[in-house]
Amino acid sequence: MNETLTAILLGIVEGLTEFVPVSSTGHLILASELFGYDAAEWAMFNVVIQLGAILAVVYQYWGTFWSAGMGVLKLESEGLRFARNIIVAFIPSAILGLAFKDYIDIMLGSPSIVAWALILGGIAILGIEKVAKPTGDATVADLPLKQVIGVGLAQCMAMIPGVSRSGATIMGALAMGINRKTAAEFSFFLAVPTMIGASTLEMWQNGGELMAGTTRVGWDEIAIGFAVSFIVALVVIRAFVAYVSRHGFAPFAWYRIVVGGAALVWLATR
Repeated sequence: MNETLTAILLGIVEGLTEFVPVSSTGHLILASELFGYDAAEWAMFNVVIQLGAILAVVYQYWGTFWSAGMGVLKLESEGLRFARNIIVAFIPSAILGLAFKDYIDIMLGSPSIVAWALILGGIAILGIEKVAKPTGDATVADLPLKQVIGVGLAQCMAMIPGVSRSGATIMGALAMGINRKTAAEFSFFLAVPTMIGASTLEMWQNGGELMAGTTRVGWDEIAIGFAVSFIVALVVIRAFVAYVSRHGFAPFAWYRIVVGGAALVWLATR
């Protein structure tokens, strides 16, 4: 498979899976096994194209980000609370991500970890959906610090590939009583600093060869993946909030279990 086609396929996978609780990183790792390309050559690509999906969030919720930014500049309480909640929730994963990056990189090379994480995460979603009692219609700016910190700690679970950053944050939010719509939107907003931070760190540590133009996977492939992930993620975001507000997350849990089980069987028999 040539680089352009691979970039398009991975961009589609990223856009489809970044904001739903099925693990975009896990799917990209399994895709490397399925399509047979060198995962190490595409490692930076997989991180950087997440910014395309993040741009979709900024585009979709531009009014919210603009209002919050203006609120911060004008020292308005709602804008300040929104910014505070995003920053506080981001801090735990930023600290642990820097501290354990080497271990995280090792796990990223294990498709079997992804498969088991998909299965166990699916079971966890089913359990949380059954017992969680989300109430009220509080927005992200309305959430108290106790819930915000809980969501931030839950996001740290996503350092295990296959867990899903959106899944961990959304399920953590539901477990603390946050309503489905706000839980999903909080996950979207929290993805912005998290993915920008991860991409910046990856570029800082491993971007020298890319900048020098000596890598097989270069700027052309990244640009293609970025654009594709943006377009696909924009469609997914709009559909996802509407769907889970009415139907919940159980279908995604069963999908995880089926895909994880199939991956284990395939990895054991190939």
